Amino acid sequence: MLLLGLLIVSKALYTATVKRDYWVKVADRLKRDSVDVKPVRGNILSCDGRLMASSLPEYKLFMDFKALHDSKTDSLWYEKLDSICEGLHDIFPERTKAAFRDSLEKGHKKMSRNWPIWGKRVSYDTYYEVKSLPIFRLRSYSGGFHTEEFNSRQRPFGSLALRTVGDMFGAKDTARCGLELSFDSVLRGKPGIVQRKKVMNKYLSIIERAPIDGADIVTTIDVGIQDLAERALLDELKEINANVGVALVMEVATGDVKAIVNMTKVGDGQYRETQNHAVSDLLEPGSVFKTASIMVALDDGVVDTTYKIETFGGIYDMHGAKMRDHNWHRGGYGTLTLPKTLEYSSNIGVSRIIDEHYGKYPEKFVEGIYRLGLADDLRIPLVGSSPARIRKPKMDKTGKHWANWSKTALAWMSIGYETQVPPISTLTFYNAIANNGKMMRPRFVKQVIKDGEVIMEYPPEVMRQQICKPKTLKEIQTILEHVVSQGLGKKAGSRSFKVAGKTGTAQMSKGAGGYKSGRVDYLLSFAGYFPADAPRYSCIVCIQKTGTPASGGGMSGKVFHHISEGIMAQDLKLRASDARDSLSILIPDVKSGNMLAADYVLNSLGINTANWNGSYANGNPLWGKATKSGNKLQMTKMQESAPDIVPNVEGMGARDAVYLMEGRGIRVKLEGRGKVVSQSIPAGRKIKIGELCILKLH
Repeated sequence: MLLLGLLIVSKALYTATVKRDYWVKVADRLKRDSVDVKPVRGNILSCDGRLMASSLPEYKLFMDFKALHDSKTDSLWYEKLDSICEGLHDIFPERTKAAFRDSLEKGHKKMSRNWPIWGKRVSYDTYYEVKSLPIFRLRSYSGGFHTEEFNSRQRPFGSLALRTVGDMFGAKDTARCGLELSFDSVLRGKPGIVQRKKVMNKYLSIIERAPIDGADIVTTIDVGIQDLAERALLDELKEINANVGVALVMEVATGDVKAIVNMTKVGDGQYRETQNHAVSDLLEPGSVFKTASIMVALDDGVVDTTYKIETFGGIYDMHGAKMRDHNWHRGGYGTLTLPKTLEYSSNIGVSRIIDEHYGKYPEKFVEGIYRLGLADDLRIPLVGSSPARIRKPKMDKTGKHWANWSKTALAWMSIGYETQVPPISTLTFYNAIANNGKMMRPRFVKQVIKDGEVIMEYPPEVMRQQICKPKTLKEIQTILEHVVSQGLGKKAGSRSFKVAGKTGTAQMSKGAGGYKSGRVDYLLSFAGYFPADAPRYSCIVCIQKTGTPASGGGMSGKVFHHISEGIMAQDLKLRASDARDSLSILIPDVKSGNMLAADYVLNSLGINTANWNGSYANGNPLWGKATKSGNKLQMTKMQESAPDIVPNVEGMGARDAVYLMEGRGIRVKLEGRGKVVSQSIPAGRKIKIGELCILKLH
C-alpha cells in the first residue's frame, strides 16, 4: 500500500511538472473561453400594462449524425425513421413524409453534425413536440438532436402602432425603428460570459459573468384608443382612395400620446405603417395654421374680435399674385368679422389682416409665431423626427432689402404656406390652447421598469407656462368652438358633447414642379380638442390625397368625429336595463356562446328566455345557442366536445370562439366582424397543438 501511494504521488508530480505544458494544451482544446450569453430583451408595454412587444424563445432544429453514429444507435435510427418522418409531417404538414425522409437520409449519408431538420425557427410548443419523437427524445450526445435558441420579438397586437413601438431586424437581433431603436440600450440589457468545458463528451457551461436582462418600458399609448383611431382612419382612406393618413390623439393635461397612426398606401393597394409621418413629415400645414396667425394679431392688440375685413368677391390681388377663397366661384364672402374669417377659413380675410398690420415689419409676426411655441423643438424620442421649420426674415448687407423674403411671403405664410410643420407640432400647439395656454411636451414613455421596480421616471414636462395672454386664449377658444358649431368644421362635431377645432385644406407642392405640375395633391387636416368646455383630449387628422373632391372638414373632420365619439363612449357606464324601451317589440339575435352572459343581458332588457334553467352553479361558462320561438328565446345548452377535439364555434362571437379554440391549444386568426360563419379546421377533428384555424366572421 505504501509503495502504491508513493507511485501515485510520483505520477502526480510528474504530470504537474514535466507534462504540464502538454496537458494545458489538451485542456485548451476542450474549452471555449468568453462565449457570449444573450440577455432577454425587455418588454414594451401600453399605458395600462398590456404587452405591445415582447421577446419569446424560438428554436432552430438540427441533427448531429456523427454523435448518433458514435453512440451506436444507428440501427435504432433506421428502425424509427418512418415514425420520425410521419411525426414531422404531422407537425409540419407543409412538407411530405417522403421529403423529410429524403432530407434526413442525405444528412445521415454526409455524417453532418449540424443538419437542419426544419428550415425556419419554431416556437417552444413546436420544439417540444419535435423533441418528443423517437430518437429526438434522447440526450443530444447520444441521439444527436440539438437546437439553436433565439429571442424572437413578438407583437401581440400585430401592426398596431408599428412605426412608433418599433421593429427589429430578426436575423441580426438589432433594433430597426421606433421606441425599439430609441430605447435600445435600455431594452437590450447586457450580455453575459460563460466558459464552455468538455467533460465526458459533454460541454458544461461555467458562468463568468451572468447576463443582465433588459428593462421594460411603459408607453403612453392606449391600445383601445389606438385601435379606434386606426380603424376610423382606415375606413376613410379606403373610401376616398387617399395616399397617406395620419391620426394623433394626445391627453390635454399631460401631453401623453394616446394614439399615433401612420398609414401609407403601398404597391398592393393596402395601407400599412411604413413611415412615421406624424413626427417626420415637414409639409405646409395649410389652414390649421390660420389659428396661430389670428392669435398673434389678437395677442399684439392690433385687432380685436369686432374687427372687420373686406374679402371682396373671393379673389384679391395680393402684391401681384391672386389670392382666392374656396368659394370664389360663388362670389366670395364679402365683408367678414375677424371670428368669421376663421369660421369660414377665408384666405383673403386672414392674409389681409396680417399683411395690413405686419407688412412693414414681418419679423414681428414671425416672432409672434415663435412665441406661440409652434417652432419649438419637441425632442421627440423617435428617430427621423424633426422640429418645424418657420423661417425668419433677414435683411441683406445694405440693411435696406430683405435677403430671404418676398412681398407675398407674409400673406401666404399667414394661411399655412411658406412653412413646414409636422403634424405633432401642430397638435402640440392646439393641445396648449385646450390646456388654457400651458404647452406640454409630447410624452411617449412614462417609466422604465426592472423586476417590478421603477428605475426611471419620465414625468409630464411643461414647455411653456403660457403661450399667449389669457384674454387672447379665451377669444380663440370661443372662435374654435364656433368653427365646429356653425362654420366649416360641422362634420367634426358631436351631438353629445362640444368640440372645438380648425379645418385645413392645402395644395401640396410637387418638388421642382411647384404647384402647377399637373394633377393637384392635397393635404386635408382637422386639428382640435374635446369636450370643448372641459378638454380632455386633443386630436389631429391629416390625409394626403390626389385630386378633388378634397375637404379638410368633410374628410379629416369626419375621422376626428368618429375618434372623439369612440373615446367618449368608452367612458360611458350604463346599465343594461337603461336600454329598455316600452315601444320596442323586436327580439334580438343572440350569438351562440356563453349563455349565462346572454341570459343576464336578456333578463335586464325584460326579454323572456323560455325553459332556461342555466345557473352559475352549473359552471361558468355554459356553452349553448339561442333560437327564436314566438316572442321568446329558446336557449339550449350544447354538449361540449372532448378536450382533444376541435370544437364547433360557428354562430359564436369572436370573444367566445377565440376563448374556446385557444384554450385547447389552437392558434386563431380572425377575418371580418360579427359572428363566426366558417372555421378552417372542421369541428370533431383531433386537435394538433399549435395548428392555425382561420375563423371567418360576418
